[in-house]
Amino acid sequence: MSIRTEKVASLLKEEIGGILQREYNGPSLGFTTVVDVRVTQDLRIAKVYFSVYGSEEIRTRTMNLLEKNKPEIRGMLARRIRLRFMPALEFFRDDTLDRVDRINQIIKKINDERDSTSGGDGGDTGA
Repeated sequence: MSIRTEKVASLLKEEIGGILQREYNGPSLGFTTVVDVRVTQDLRIAKVYFSVYGSEEIRTRTMNLLEKNKPEIRGMLARRIRLRFMPALEFFRDDTLDRVDRINQIIKKINDERDSTSGGDGGDTGA
């Protein structure tokens, strides 16, 4: 990415995050965080990666709301940011934290099973 696309992506990330917190905040939507924004070289498309804290139902509802309100969000951005052309928004749910949590659960389960089979003595010390 060029310096310009990085600056635009950073600015979009900050502004979209603010819009989501101010305009689309409610108990039925969950806590939404903009994780990353990637802008194409020609600044025509912005891929917005976000995470949602909540159940699968809340995540789906939030995704549907963002998709439905893309034009409105883009309009809010255009009023806040001066660009020759406001990029089209594409929203993607980022499930990285869910995957990290799942991996941590698996590791904990393996360690717990290992401890229970070794008698909980911490293993062989070699003494």
